[in-house]
Amino acid sequence: MNNRLTNVLVPVFAVLLGIIVGAIVMLVSGFNPISGYSALLSGAFGDQYYIGETIRQVTPYILAGLAVAFAFRTGLFNIGVEGQLMVGWLAAVWVGVSFEAPKIIHLPLAILAAALAGAIWGGIPGFLKARFKVHEVIVTIMMNYIALHVVNAIIRSVLSDQGYKSEKILASASLRSSLLQALTDYSTMHYGILVAILTALIMWYLLEKTTRGYELKAVGFNQHASKYAGMNVSQNIILSMVISGAFAGMAGAMEGLGTFENISVKSGFTGVGFDGIAVALLGGNTAFGVILAAILFGALKVGALEMPSAAGVPIELVDIVIALIIFFVASSYLIRLVLTRLKKEGK
Repeated sequence: MNNRLTNVLVPVFAVLLGIIVGAIVMLVSGFNPISGYSALLSGAFGDQYYIGETIRQVTPYILAGLAVAFAFRTGLFNIGVEGQLMVGWLAAVWVGVSFEAPKIIHLPLAILAAALAGAIWGGIPGFLKARFKVHEVIVTIMMNYIALHVVNAIIRSVLSDQGYKSEKILASASLRSSLLQALTDYSTMHYGILVAILTALIMWYLLEKTTRGYELKAVGFNQHASKYAGMNVSQNIILSMVISGAFAGMAGAMEGLGTFENISVKSGFTGVGFDGIAVALLGGNTAFGVILAAILFGALKVGALEMPSAAGVPIELVDIVIALIIFFVASSYLIRLVLTRLKKEGK
């Protein structure tokens, strides 16, 4: 069994094991797992409306997963996607409400503003890592909290007359589509899914087909060897975090320009950035894998809303299933060991 096939099978087995153990948890808790999972599938893909809502949820998950995956592929651990997402959301809405312009200018400008805000927020820990060897995990975690409170302060003092949320963005900056809404029974699905898929293609092309992508990966594998080969290690570390932050900022734009069309004061984190870590891990840190993992997580999150009413299963059990999937992905060594033994026994 070659490594490529093993890399595909490991997340598949992780998902299956997570679902099986989740079913056992439901049984032990006195619930019917068949009814629970049936309600989950119905709530995610049961009709056009649910499909539209699932795709809408998948959209920021793809971009958050790409942000984490890009940093992973270049040897960095970006735990600050949540904060980068929030500043990107703020920047996108700010542009969306500040002035009028034709849609062909206004919408791309709002998305670019979100990417730039996320890139700056991600570039700060990248600079500290490159210049002072400060570990990016510590800095990015702390910057999540800074982003939360700074964004809330700006909403209250600059963007809001009501004190807790901004005005609705202008139609020229919106990702909403009357066509997509009509096709999905007036769900909140929007054109952001196209932006997310295009971004995944850009990440794949950058890492796999360009010299710069090769340098970024090389620095991630071995900084000393890369420096010996003449690569600028510090520059590549900063660039990696800037690109990762830009992806995260765009995830925020999807929420601000598509799902909600405004931004409100948050009492806590959105959770999308942290879920992006799980999406990246399950997707094997590849662009295509992230898309598939985002579809799974989006379906679980949206489908879970149907479980309490349709099957009497608490929504928290879906979080248990997600946690189990992450656990089995993290325990991939055991799955690889089993696959290796099965390969030997089959000879």
